[in-house]
Amino acid sequence: MDWLLTPDGPAGKFAVMLFAILLFVIVMGVILFLADLPKRVPNWVIAAVFAGPALLLIGFGLLYPGIKTVRDSFFNRTSTEFVGLDNYITALTRDEFQVVLRNTAIWVIVVPLVSTLLGLIYAVVIDRSRFEKFAKTLIFLPMAISMVGAGIIWKFMYEYKADIGNIQQIGLLNQILVWVGLEPQKFLLDAPWNTFFLIMVMIWIQAGFAMTILAAAIRAIPDDIVEAARLDGVSGMRMFRYITVPSIRPALIVVLTTIAIGTLKVFDIVRTMTGGRFDTSVVANEFYTQALRQGEKGLGAALAVILFILVIPIIIYNVRQLRASEEIR
Repeated sequence: MDWLLTPDGPAGKFAVMLFAILLFVIVMGVILFLADLPKRVPNWVIAAVFAGPALLLIGFGLLYPGIKTVRDSFFNRTSTEFVGLDNYITALTRDEFQVVLRNTAIWVIVVPLVSTLLGLIYAVVIDRSRFEKFAKTLIFLPMAISMVGAGIIWKFMYEYKADIGNIQQIGLLNQILVWVGLEPQKFLLDAPWNTFFLIMVMIWIQAGFAMTILAAAIRAIPDDIVEAARLDGVSGMRMFRYITVPSIRPALIVVLTTIAIGTLKVFDIVRTMTGGRFDTSVVANEFYTQALRQGEKGLGAALAVILFILVIPIIIYNVRQLRASEEIR
């Protein structure tokens, strides 16, 4: 079985790929064959045949790693000695980790609020405008770029060269500053402002998502509500405040919570642009650094559990709001 677990070279990897495809075809064939058996087969057997493989994969790929991570968080770096809550105490009290938690809090507060605000303003301004399709496409394009790709793009935008002689700036922003007679800035080096420059990348990506959802919600507002408000003399900012925002409140909550969850897990941007240096690390990047780069398996697991705990309240709130909106409908 060594060829399957540790394939050697392109040929071995290609063989593993073919084996996986063949195994998938066989499993699906068996499932479809069993589902086509006579009706006297109990329903629970059919349900088990269809749901069983999926449940096994979820258990193996999701539940087992989660339980193992929680278990490892109570052990030392080699998972051989039980240390209790020491890893959590370290993660919450050591100075460098407090910077990580502070940065994570800034990300979770700033990114959802600013992204949603920009998306909402953009959706309202371009709604039913002449260039609506082009304007929406323009702001949605960053969503098609991977986090790593966006990080590389903006890293070049922020690139800094010391202002010595007639050296040319590679970074677009610094070159613009030079053109207007200002000194080039170390956008990614100077804390704590470098965190906000990283946050701008996430906002650039997520504003398109917010605009898409909120624009659809605005279009779904019943015309009779809008017409009734206009007959009552409501217009401009009052229309936006008293009609538009209350009508799209469920969509606003979904956008805010979805972006907040994605922001809590942000890793690619930080890893690509700074590697977590210069006081820019966040929880997702730090547990990767501790567990895989520095060999602190227990501490990395504790940080992963902390991240999981931070996500839970947002998910619960999102689910409750979705249920409440469904009951209203």
